[in-house]
Amino acid sequence: MAAPEPVAPQPAAPATSWRTYLNGRTVAILFLGFSSGLPLYTLIYLMQAWLATSGLDVKALGLFALVTSPYTFKFLWAPFMDRYSLGPLGRRRGWMALTQLLLFVTMGAMGMLDPKTQLGLIAVFVAGVAFLSASQDVVIDAFRRESLSDAEQGLGAAVIVNAYKAASLVPSALGLVLADSMPWQTVFWIVAAFMLPGLACTLLVREPAVYGEPPRNLQQAIVLPFREFVRRDGWSKAFMIIAFVLLYKLGDSMATALSTKFFLDIGFSTKQIGLAANATGWWASLAGGVVGGVWMVKLGINRALWVFGVLQALAILGFAWLAQVGANPVLLSAVYGFEAFASTGLGAAALVAFISRSTDPRYTATQYALFSSLAAVPRTFINSSVGFIVAETGWFTFFIVCFVLAFPAMMMLPKIAPWNAPHEHPQT
Repeated sequence: MAAPEPVAPQPAAPATSWRTYLNGRTVAILFLGFSSGLPLYTLIYLMQAWLATSGLDVKALGLFALVTSPYTFKFLWAPFMDRYSLGPLGRRRGWMALTQLLLFVTMGAMGMLDPKTQLGLIAVFVAGVAFLSASQDVVIDAFRRESLSDAEQGLGAAVIVNAYKAASLVPSALGLVLADSMPWQTVFWIVAAFMLPGLACTLLVREPAVYGEPPRNLQQAIVLPFREFVRRDGWSKAFMIIAFVLLYKLGDSMATALSTKFFLDIGFSTKQIGLAANATGWWASLAGGVVGGVWMVKLGINRALWVFGVLQALAILGFAWLAQVGANPVLLSAVYGFEAFASTGLGAAALVAFISRSTDPRYTATQYALFSSLAAVPRTFINSSVGFIVAETGWFTFFIVCFVLAFPAMMMLPKIAPWNAPHEHPQT
């Protein structure tokens, strides 16, 4: 079976302003990004509060281990979503509509169960929501990559990162406030109803154009995405891209893995930590995403990876500074805010844009799912060693180690994303 020649996405001509990219496509990405984040945050925040207030012990709360595993292995079923279409909506919109409708029903129905007598069934629903949510992410990421031109990928990445975060406010703020005066069943259905704007958006938008010939069968859907990626620039470049995706946020991810424990150890109260997170962290990460999107339009994705990578590395030094100074509330807010702005905002948006650009439009679902799964490896596996490192080194030395670990990926940038690459179109 011969693989077809790669078909590159059509480059967009440079625009005069970032406002050019604020169009119907980016508005659709905003709604879909919100729909993408809502199920995960419902499991993290609303589910945890529901189980805890029901008087369940820590073993019941351990069900949350089911939440993240589908996100790590979603590339295993992504080829099915690249190969098959569902009904008249098309290959992308069909899968989006199905997962969004099922998420609405499953999230709402989950709250009708009794945690004291139906714990096993709740576990099934949690696993179902996680699987459907990861599947929705696969197809939304593919839709975003195929709907936006290369020049729009940076701003599109920032839009979806911010919309994803904004979705956390529904279960963590609105949901918990409503739970004070409403039955949990009603609260879950209200939160689930926020899936409906994304479903409406899916029904209204156009199916993205298909570049080249999509997989004709399941074998092609599994084999061709990996073959195309390797043949595009050879094995060495393929391995370098994989290593870069793994390493770009390694230092920052390790530095923040036990941040709450670090803040408590140096003398902050839980109230001070919570206030700093709410006052600066969340808003700074949103600001970083917005600034990152506009800045990437000006710089181009390559240069953004350089600039944002340096800033997220410098944010790690803020933790080292705090380890030396101790419990200074003003410095805590500054460190929290700058880390959220530089890493959660700028760095995350740049990495998402790079991953999007690195996929072939014919196999977007499979390739993007693979890359995003690789990006989650440090958070899922490597961070498990953080506690052992801190026990041996202490907090200050640990953060210096994290700072150093931020630079292997930066050293790959001349090969991965050259500063003066000809395909970059910085705006003036």
